[in-house]
Amino acid sequence: MAKWGQGDPRWIVEERADATNVNNWHWTERDATSWSRSKLKEVLVGLVVEGEAGRCEISDLKHVEGEASCSNRKGKLIIFYEWNLRLSWKGTVKESGEKHKGSVEIPNLSEENEVDDTEINVSKKKGEGDVLKELMGTEGTKKVREALRDYLRALKTEFTLGMILPTKAAVGQELATEQKLSGNTLQHSVSPQSLDLVGVKIPTVKILMREIFNSPADELYRIFTTKELVQKFSKCPAVIEAEKGGKLQMFDGCVSGEYAELVPSQRIVLKWRCRSWPDEHYATVALTFKDLAAQTEVQLECKGVPVPNEDSTRQCWKKQYFEEIHILLQQSKASME
Repeated sequence: MAKWGQGDPRWIVEERADATNVNNWHWTERDATSWSRSKLKEVLVGLVVEGEAGRCEISDLKHVEGEASCSNRKGKLIIFYEWNLRLSWKGTVKESGEKHKGSVEIPNLSEENEVDDTEINVSKKKGEGDVLKELMGTEGTKKVREALRDYLRALKTEFTLGMILPTKAAVGQELATEQKLSGNTLQHSVSPQSLDLVGVKIPTVKILMREIFNSPADELYRIFTTKELVQKFSKCPAVIEAEKGGKLQMFDGCVSGEYAELVPSQRIVLKWRCRSWPDEHYATVALTFKDLAAQTEVQLECKGVPVPNEDSTRQCWKKQYFEEIHILLQQSKASME
């Protein structure tokens, strides 16, 4: 084995915490397919298009076929994606109040074409309302392209975070840059009290959220700690070992971690991470359940979220946890009636 400072620098293990893929020489690859499915739904569903003709909204991502991956070779990122998408839209004609529905087809979103050149086809179900189809074909197409650009930016930055590792020579330079940023750019979105530097390069932020549920605390606690209920609201197979040190895995492996503390009907603490985060980096999630008569307030504190992932983490908890749990509770109530 070569000694420090001798031999081919591509193979020398530097004095650093991770000591992996030194100088980014080895080929590394991440499957971005599951992450992309969630991200595409996040950026597309709920898009609102308004004009003189009326108002339309992307109501669902009906069909998602394809794959995506990111690779690192010799410090260079190689992004691959190929998607066939079908969206549903609904709208209301401003003048008459008529409601109409239709679809948006994106047959080939891939790295071979620029987003502006990607084919987008708008159709409408039979009947009147061609003014809405025209609105979706013009302003709607523009908004869909903007959303697709958001997905690609996140794929190239958010998902690949941590794939290009810092070399020893770069660490000091990166820290100096981060110290400079903490005094200007970052302070606009992150308070100094909530910003930490983890290891040598990861600035993090604390997220606080509150949500009211029409359910008693003990029922909500079971939803977060019972495998069958987690699989119902997440709509994916899950690993739920609800005991101290027990494993957690959800959303096709996009979220993983372990249970650190459990107080029935009162509090859950998790060691929690998204797959797109830097390797081995975890946040600490605390869920506190507060009884409010027939309702329960869930207080979420998530400490240690990488700054570039703040918005996506908020959206994950809002849409994939809280909104889906609301739906599960409504379905449960309807079945009992």
